[in-house]
Formats: sequence, C-alpha cells, structure tokens
Amino acid sequence: MSHCSDMTQPMTDTEWRNETTITEFILLGFGDHPDLQILLFLMFLVIYIATTIGNTLIVVLHLHTPMYYFLGNLSCLETCYTSTLLPRMLVSLLTGDKTISVSGCLSQLYFFCALAGTECCLLAAMSYDRYLAICKPLHYSTLMNNRLCLHLAAGSWLNSSLATTIFILFISQLIFCGPNEIDHFYCDPILLTDLSCSDTHLSILVNLIFVSIFTLPPFLLTMTSYVYISATILRIPSTTGRQRAFSTCSSHLTVVTIFYGTIMIFYMLPKHDMLIDLKNVLSLCFTVLTPLVNPLIYSLRNREVKEALSKAVSKCGFHKNMQRL
Repeated sequence: MSHCSDMTQPMTDTEWRNETTITEFILLGFGDHPDLQILLFLMFLVIYIATTIGNTLIVVLHLHTPMYYFLGNLSCLETCYTSTLLPRMLVSLLTGDKTISVSGCLSQLYFFCALAGTECCLLAAMSYDRYLAICKPLHYSTLMNNRLCLHLAAGSWLNSSLATTIFILFISQLIFCGPNEIDHFYCDPILLTDLSCSDTHLSILVNLIFVSIFTLPPFLLTMTSYVYISATILRIPSTTGRQRAFSTCSSHLTVVTIFYGTIMIFYMLPKHDMLIDLKNVLSLCFTVLTPLVNPLIYSLRNREVKEALSKAVSKCGFHKNMQRL
C-alpha cells in the first residue's frame, strides 16, 4: 500500500477511491520491439483476416451432424475470441497507443474469460460426442440427439457467461491507484489483480474457483473420453478399421492438445522477468494460434468438411459464371 499513499495509517475504501487517479491502463504488449511493430501489425492482420474467414466458412457450411453442430459453435466462438483481442492489438501496433480505459479493460476481460470458459466446455462436449460415436456406435443417434446437442451448447455459453459476470463484479470493486502498466497484450486477470492497491483476497479466490470449475472438469472429461476411445480403437482387429476410427477424432484431439498444452505450460511457468517474452508467445498460442488452426485442422483432416467446402466453392463458381452470362 506504500505506492498508493505516503500516509502511515491505512486508508479506508472511501479514502482510497478519493485518491484513485487510474483511469486507464497501459498494455505493454510487444513494446520492447519497436523495430518490429509494422511487421507484427501485418502478421497479426493477416492472422485476423484468415481466422475470421476460415471460421466463418465452417459456420456457413451447415453440416447436419452433432460433431459439426459443436464445430459451428466453436468456430463462431473463435471468431468472437479473436475479435476481442486482435483489433485492440492491431490499433496499438499501428498507432503506438497502448492505453486502454479501465472500463474497456474490464469489458475485454469479461469477453475473454467468458469465451475461454465456453471453449473448454465445448471441447468437452465434442469429446463426449466422439466417445459415443466410437464406443457406443449402435446407440449414438439415440443418445446424441438434437435436444442434447442444444442443451450442451447452450449450457456451455450460458454457464460461462453467468460465472464470468460474477467474477467481473468482484474485479470491478478493486481500486487501482498506480502503477498502471500491464506487461501483456490483453487484460489478464492475474496481472490486473496484481495492480490493485485494495484487498484482493476475495477476487483471487473467486478467480481460482472460476478457473477450477471451467478447466478441470472439462479437461478431465475430455481425457477420460479419450482413454475409453483409445481402448476401444485398440480392440478393433483390422488396421484399416483402427485408422478409420482414429481419423474421426484426430482433428479434435489435435485442437485439444494445442489449447490445453499451451495453457498448462503458461500457468506452470514461474513469475520471472526473463520469462515474460516466453509467456507472451505461449499466450499467443491459445488466444491467436488456436482460433487460426481450428478451421485448417478440421478442413484438412475431415472428409465431410472438405466435400462441403468443395461443393460451396463449386456453387460459388457456378453463380459467378451465370452472372457473367
């Protein structure tokens, strides 16, 4: 509390609010590399455009199977996820303005946390879908019906949004009176809490509960599903049958590995100035790389997606030829 006031007596919340001068934060991001600003801007601009186009294509394909119903939700989420972070980063790289208002920071934090929680739940729902398809093929169409798909998808969005609302209410009660620099390219909840000069114990506890609920159970469900899936695949006598069964879930397994793998490494690394650049790169993997590679992985590894894309491109080419005539 010494950085807030020279007074030896602890200040009350009212006095703190009167002393508060922080109206904006500074997102340092990649500010240590001024010579690379234009290159980084062009790179992230291409990534943002490719991510938006790729995920939008997946959404509009309208593949009528449960797996691709979840994939459509995931692609919509990834588009929103990237739009929450990248536009602000692009403006910062282009103009050099690294400031973000307190309310803007809280808004970005809300969408970031809500979408991250939803993604964990959707990935778990997709793993459960793959479990039923491979381990319970005769009962798959009965168990994974339209109603269950809707409930799983809607529950993922609503539960994460409600939990994040509660978390943001606690964060919004924190008082910031300096310093105001966040050594990251977005408003990370842990770094934001560290900047507060008020009591943060309750906010940290709520954050821990939120993270535990929306990462551990979905992760354990996903891993459990793949344990059963692996055991079922290994029991298939023919090599062709094993390859066909594995190909139906390889795309999802690749995405899960990238998403959870980078998150685990990021949060397991100790807080150290020497590791800041590495942690920024790791956070880019699960905030920027995953939304980019999702449509690529699913379109390259899945026959249904490739066929639907081919039909869409052919139809588009047909309409263009008709217009020319």
